[in-house]
Amino acid sequence: MLANAIIQIGLFIALVTAISVPLGHYMARVFANEKTFLDPLLKPVERLIYRLGGVHPENEQTWVEYAVAMLLFSAAGMLLLYGLERLQGWLPLNPQALGAVAPDLAFNTAASFTTNTNWQAYGGESTMSYLTQMAGLAFHNFVSAAAGIAIAIAMIRGFVRRNAKTIGNFWFDLTRATLWILLPICVVMALALVWQGVPDNFAPYVRAKTIEGAVQTIAEGPVASQEIIKELGTNGGGFFNANSAHPYENPTPLTNLIEMLAIFAIGAGLTHTFGKMVGDPRQGWALYGVMTILFLMGVAVCTWSEQRGNPMLARAGANEVASAMQSGGNMEGKEVRFGIVDSALFATVTTDTSCGAVNSMHDSYTPLGGLIPLLNMQIGEIIFGGVGSGLYGMLVMAVLAVFIAGLMVGRTPEYLGKKIEGREMKLAMLFILIFPLVILIPASLAVVLPAGLAGISNPGPHGFSQILYAYTSASANNGSAFAGLNANTPFYNVTLALVMLCGRFLMKIPALALAGSLAAKKSVPESAGTFPTNGAIFVILLIGVILIVAALTFFPADALGPIVEQLAMRHGHLY
Repeated sequence: MLANAIIQIGLFIALVTAISVPLGHYMARVFANEKTFLDPLLKPVERLIYRLGGVHPENEQTWVEYAVAMLLFSAAGMLLLYGLERLQGWLPLNPQALGAVAPDLAFNTAASFTTNTNWQAYGGESTMSYLTQMAGLAFHNFVSAAAGIAIAIAMIRGFVRRNAKTIGNFWFDLTRATLWILLPICVVMALALVWQGVPDNFAPYVRAKTIEGAVQTIAEGPVASQEIIKELGTNGGGFFNANSAHPYENPTPLTNLIEMLAIFAIGAGLTHTFGKMVGDPRQGWALYGVMTILFLMGVAVCTWSEQRGNPMLARAGANEVASAMQSGGNMEGKEVRFGIVDSALFATVTTDTSCGAVNSMHDSYTPLGGLIPLLNMQIGEIIFGGVGSGLYGMLVMAVLAVFIAGLMVGRTPEYLGKKIEGREMKLAMLFILIFPLVILIPASLAVVLPAGLAGISNPGPHGFSQILYAYTSASANNGSAFAGLNANTPFYNVTLALVMLCGRFLMKIPALALAGSLAAKKSVPESAGTFPTNGAIFVILLIGVILIVAALTFFPADALGPIVEQLAMRHGHLY
């Protein structure tokens, strides 16, 4: 990689580290109901919400009650969003007079935003009214993110509590995550985006005449307030079809940096929340170290591959060497304001989490460069991951790692003073196995059914990669795409919606069950035979387990897509 790339990536991860520690400690105080500087402003609002909702936050829930509350809340929100989309033509704040969203697309979008996926098979500025964007999509951007954080906090309580039947109160955790974490950060950062030129208004679209005399429609609207929560909550849905490559969503290098930092902030911070709540900050640093190493591995390969360019073009005489006069490398699909480094960094950041916002088109990456975003999701969205979902996914992998370590030394595995026994391992394996099943089964159907094949824009390995990426993104609740796939069809709208729902809720339930099982256990004191989980050996073991699990489940599928395409490109063949 060029020195410029190393400096930018190094500065970015240094800023993430600096932000994550105080944010993580602040979140620990919020969920422990300790005093914070926002209490005088937010406590009255919190009490009003509880009074209106009939919530008694002091009444804690078992894992089953917690899961039921989460599922009912999500189902109600999904139905309301579907209705809002179908009725938007008759509702206010619709100056463009946009009509009702088609039933299959409305179902897909409602499932997408309810599951924190924000997969978009439509152009936002030409499909959704201002009311739908704000009262529907932005509302879910907040609450779906808050629900993910709540599950992570419940999981942490499972490790902290001893002989307990409850893991907290879902309504308390949801409200606290929204009011104390997401909302105040969004207010400040939305103003920063406005300062940098992101519009935020209710004005009708502008019709302008170009130099050539043609008429151009310039879309605008309440962009800044929608933009920041899509990144902070790792949602990813763009106000505009071009997403964060659009100059109204991401106008400057500074906004590009702000948005990437927002994507990582809460996921990184929750590792330190975990360390503080379990009483051992080194435990949080160990998880943060695993995430950081995996991130650096991915961004290094992706950036190198894109900077190296296409060898077929080089053999044809094209100069792809970076210099003072040209960017070099593979600039196809890249936003020229950001270039290869910031594009590859953004692509890695957004797929290391469940964000899915993009400032370049992943479909135009080199096969190896496009493989990295795909692998980031196939690992399970645990490299920082979605807000909350990244942490509880990583904790499940940590349980598997300590179980393997226990087998190596011939003793019952322990993690944070809790014995990991048969029930915990069954729940962990159920969590791990659901993910590839809801990707590979529908993807295999799509590549043999005419309705699935009709959507691809490229035959051969790249067409397969487009389909595999779509279902991986849906299951991982990411939302980014190899956008050459035409996914706005009844087949893809329905199947991808079902995959998104399964990828979100079928994995949350075993995670909560695992939290409940751990909370009910007694504490086991450390001994000379206890495997330390806060040092370098555990970090290496956990990274190895994560990579092996991903390779065993997805390597055969990846070999049929980006891997064979990369080999063909190296040998001068084009599909």
